[in-house]
Amino acid sequence: MLFCLIGTDKPDALAIRLANREAHVKYWKESGRIAAGGPFTSDDGAAMNGSLLAIEAADRAEVERLAAEDPYTKAGLFERVEIRAWKWVLNPR
Repeated sequence: MLFCLIGTDKPDALAIRLANREAHVKYWKESGRIAAGGPFTSDDGAAMNGSLLAIEAADRAEVERLAAEDPYTKAGLFERVEIRAWKWVLNPR
């Protein structure tokens, strides 16, 4: 099953994001659970300000466990996190 994790950064948290980005990307790559993912940005693409991850998992509890170990979560980057079940209809792999 697929779930989307939508993380919204705390205001003025770009330094936290950048300091933990390499570990965050490595963590999710090694999890083997990501169908798609990347940062939200400002309209001009210059500044990252959130994250979207499409995560393959058995259930919401698994996504919550994975998210709790995300280096971004541990660093306190997100102001809010939303997890939603998702059906990939357009251009699925």
